[in-house]
Amino acid sequence: MAVMFTSTIKLDDSDKWFIELRDVTDSCNERVEVCFDLDEYETKIEEMGADYGGHIDEVKWLKDDNISPSILDEIRLNMAERRAKIEEELGEPITPVAEKKEE
Repeated sequence: MAVMFTSTIKLDDSDKWFIELRDVTDSCNERVEVCFDLDEYETKIEEMGADYGGHIDEVKWLKDDNISPSILDEIRLNMAERRAKIEEELGEPITPVAEKKEE
């Protein structure tokens, strides 16, 4: 069974972004969490992943139509900063990097 989550960026009534994190691994038993910042998102995705031994095969990112490019840029920048910090602490990349194919 492939463990799959969706992360959908949405706006609340006051135009503040949040992320709806949904476990879509089992369509009969979907679990949904709402995260109002990246700290909360990090905590919730770890908790949900723990249900599968900490292994997540895929996280599909989505956004509502009313999400502006500036909101996406803000989230991407914050996530890139977090990734760099984690990689620095670990001393290695946390995501696989495609290797050049020899010709």
